[in-house]
Amino acid sequence: MWPSSRNSSQPQAMRQEKKSISVSFRAENLIPGVVIGFIIGMILDLSQQVTSPVKRSRLLSSKVQKQSSVPGNGKDQELKMVLVVRQDLKMRTGKIASQCAHAATGMYAELMQSDRYLLRRWEENGQPKIVVTCKNQQEMNKITEAAESVGLPTFVVADAGRTEVAAGSRTVLAVGPGPKELVDSITGRLALL
Repeated sequence: MWPSSRNSSQPQAMRQEKKSISVSFRAENLIPGVVIGFIIGMILDLSQQVTSPVKRSRLLSSKVQKQSSVPGNGKDQELKMVLVVRQDLKMRTGKIASQCAHAATGMYAELMQSDRYLLRRWEENGQPKIVVTCKNQQEMNKITEAAESVGLPTFVVADAGRTEVAAGSRTVLAVGPGPKELVDSITGRLALL
């Protein structure tokens, strides 16, 4: 007798459990849960970025802070990126535009991995970009070295060689984003495109 009464109560308990599970998977219950989960994830991501002084220190080294008139960690500094295009390659306008886009998006992708704090500050500044020219590869190399020596991020585009220039040609150098004064100290003498 015990086994039969036990079996009859078990399916009823399982039905109630299945009913409560199906109620919890309704759209009106699921959507708020997803939204809350997304918000918590964003908060955790933001807190991770803000508390990571190692990533910020690359750009805001003691050298940079001494040159800046803004006290503290430089949150209010105006940031910009400069795209340096080689003149000796004689690229057409469309090719230059494409290579500049490669440089800006390449730098953006690198900063997504290495320095989201800097990237976020640059985005808050409106992502200013200036396009200038340099004479040749040698001058581009000097600019790259000078930028890296003061802690500015750099990205060089090496062309695939499918259209106007030879494969592997270094076409555009992105300098920054970084504090306007610091970027100008490296690229300020170059002519605008």
